[in-house]
Amino acid sequence: MGKIIIYAGLVLIIIGVMTSYAPGLLKWFGHLPGDLRIESDNGFIFIPITSMIVISVLLTVVINLFFRK
Repeated sequence: MGKIIIYAGLVLIIIGVMTSYAPGLLKWFGHLPGDLRIESDNGFIFIPITSMIVISVLLTVVINLFFRK
């Protein structure tokens, strides 16, 4: 359990550094085809369906590479 928390922390640090020093690297997130944006006079709804599928596939590949026995 401790190793998982350490790896998660390292990933969060890497993402934080990327967003601070190179914000253009994650500019694609939320702008893919299939991400729903509904705007009206009263509000705004954003549902990043395609972006979440991409993140899910990437995380699945990474987890299988590191934790496969």
